[in-house]
Amino acid sequence: MAIASSALAAVAVQTTTATPASAAPADRNDVNRSAANRSDANRNDANRNDWDASAYRGKVEVVPGDGTDTDGKTLTGRVFLDADRDSSSDRRERGVAGVLVSNGRDVVTTDRHGRYRLPAHDNMTVFITQPAGYQVPVDEHNIAQFHYNHLPAGSPELRYGGIEPTGPLPKAVNFPLVESRFTKNREQDCVIAGDLQTYNRTEVGYARAGAIADLAKRNDYASCGALFIGDVVGDDLSLYPDVKDLVRELNGPVRFLPGNHDLDYDARTAEHSFDTFRAQLAPAYYSYDVGRAHVVALNTVRYPCTPDVDNVDGRRPNCDDPVGSPSYNGRLDENQLTWLERDLAKVPSDKLIVVAGHIPLLTFADEGSARHQVDQVREVYELLKGRKAVSVAGHTHSIENMKTGDLFKGWRDIFGVEGLPFPHITAGAVSGDWYSGELTDKGYPVAVGRDGARPGVLTLEIKGNSFTERFTVTGEKDDVQMQLGVNSPTYRQWYADRQAWNKNKQGPAPELGDTSVIDRADLTGTTWLTTNFWMGSTGSKVKVSLDGGRAREAVRTQRARGEDQLVGPEWSDPHAVARQLVHGGSVADRTMHLWRFELPADLRPGTHRATVTATDAHGRTFTDTLRFTVVEER
Repeated sequence: MAIASSALAAVAVQTTTATPASAAPADRNDVNRSAANRSDANRNDANRNDWDASAYRGKVEVVPGDGTDTDGKTLTGRVFLDADRDSSSDRRERGVAGVLVSNGRDVVTTDRHGRYRLPAHDNMTVFITQPAGYQVPVDEHNIAQFHYNHLPAGSPELRYGGIEPTGPLPKAVNFPLVESRFTKNREQDCVIAGDLQTYNRTEVGYARAGAIADLAKRNDYASCGALFIGDVVGDDLSLYPDVKDLVRELNGPVRFLPGNHDLDYDARTAEHSFDTFRAQLAPAYYSYDVGRAHVVALNTVRYPCTPDVDNVDGRRPNCDDPVGSPSYNGRLDENQLTWLERDLAKVPSDKLIVVAGHIPLLTFADEGSARHQVDQVREVYELLKGRKAVSVAGHTHSIENMKTGDLFKGWRDIFGVEGLPFPHITAGAVSGDWYSGELTDKGYPVAVGRDGARPGVLTLEIKGNSFTERFTVTGEKDDVQMQLGVNSPTYRQWYADRQAWNKNKQGPAPELGDTSVIDRADLTGTTWLTTNFWMGSTGSKVKVSLDGGRAREAVRTQRARGEDQLVGPEWSDPHAVARQLVHGGSVADRTMHLWRFELPADLRPGTHRATVTATDAHGRTFTDTLRFTVVEER
């Protein structure tokens, strides 16, 4: 694979922990890949066999009604322990008391016999909150089964089908469970996967070769499972069966929540905008328990955004509609807010609340845009006041690890927020930068993100009601957590020239050359060694040792103390940009997790070694090395 010399140079000078496989010689790659494939295949088979042996496969029991055997206003049923695992309730199988059941607005608790009664209305999704110590069934694709859609006449005519007519209210909807000591365990690993976002079957193949293959090798999430937090596909909802085929390869229960690319765009009203998603994958919002954590999966996307209709709380929604075209925005409807309040009211105060949504409550990447954050963020904060909580989200195709107290200008200006009340994490994207850039030898694109981060998945390592976040780069081990670069006057001039050339592509493209070679003249300007520490945050430290000397601290470019975004080549990740401006995709011209270390102006000519140690907010350390050469004139 031929890539620009600038990108090669930026990669080649780093240690092997941060070097893509594509930088290695082809013959060695073939040998290593063959051996790795054999090893991975054996490990994958073992993982799948373990999961398949323990997985509880089944479905929700719907007892049909004929319209005369119910009052049409009340849904009844029971939550039961499915002793024979046939998904059918019988008299010998005891009910499970204390389980939360909801119609998307009301929340009730099952009695000592596992029975519940709920108000019924058209176009409702009825679901249970999986209790810790129990497991809901999964289907043949590993997708959790815990809900029933009720829409008597079915969806209006929609391109991708929506929900088929369900007919009269069922006589009963019964929810099966099995006991599980694993979901009761106080230690849980929960995979959070952002923006799978496949636009076609080629990209489905990229996902399978990348993050899905990685998850198929793991068995640490078999209890909590994997939560895909929106933009499951890229507008083409006919790809949902392909996504189901993908997650069949995982080793745990799979859940989904909707994103703005999972919409039925031909829906005229918001109540039907996620009908196909609901029919194929999951309720639009719900909750579940594992260990001492309560996961709230929210629908943070409102479409179409209609100010006159949605202006029910006294504040105009942030629609930003293009003229003549409906748009979406980050918003919770009134039913969902009511449900959230009632759901949380039944959750013990000492549990960790994991608030998951596609559009983030607040984000650095779009901190100046109301549309790409959630209108009712302050209402959500009020509901969570005094609780231990963490927010996880996707949408921005970037990684953001934001801590309690962090603040950016747009949050204060738009929402009146003066600092985060609890941590917020934007989980990155399985698709990275929309599957852009050159193709790796592993069969998926490099897809370096708008913040310079690489594709991957987040894992919340939960212990009791505390958590530690871990990001796993696609195709890499967990110790790959940063990338190094050199930001010099020569680089910044190339950045400007290449941006200009990319607009018209007239004449030869400007070449950056070997970034590991630094002209002495660049040191008399301002030249930084950059560290993009992807999960770096407030409380993280980055230190640099030159040629074995005393380690000195690098400076974080964004301090999260109320400032606006710093944008441009001076604040960019040169390692990422060297690829992006040559091979396409977004440009990493801003990031909240970049550290800079100014290189001394008196560095002698010759080869130097920079050892970088990054320590995260939890005290975990990661080390990488960059070799560079200073010359009198290059």
